[in-house]
Amino acid sequence: QVQLVESGGGLVQAGGSLRLSCAASGRTSQRHAMGWFRQAPGKVRAFVAAIRWSGSFIYYLDYSDSVNGRFTISRDNAKNTVTLQMNSMKPEDTAVYYCAADREGMGEDGPGSYDYWGRGTQVTVSS
Repeated sequence: QVQLVESGGGLVQAGGSLRLSCAASGRTSQRHAMGWFRQAPGKVRAFVAAIRWSGSFIYYLDYSDSVNGRFTISRDNAKNTVTLQMNSMKPEDTAVYYCAADREGMGEDGPGSYDYWGRGTQVTVSS
């Protein structure tokens, strides 16, 4: 019903920046909340950030990261895209990053609350 494709991953040195994008297609007329998750080998899939369709509710797992400009989630509904800007990156940010859509529109922090997932994009931060 909804297809998601991430892009923008790659290799970056510690302290550098990456901007991830997620393009949605299919039933994009629904007011889905969108989330970003990440998963490293041997680790569980972890919540990063979520944003509702209106942008009126934005949720970061680590609020200090948002305050300090480390992570910023945004969306452009006209283009059916959601982005994750990552600055001052650290080696522990290394993971496969996934975007996900929540048809309920709440933008929860649990992976089980999301209905559609992209294939993921690899982000590697070297030290």
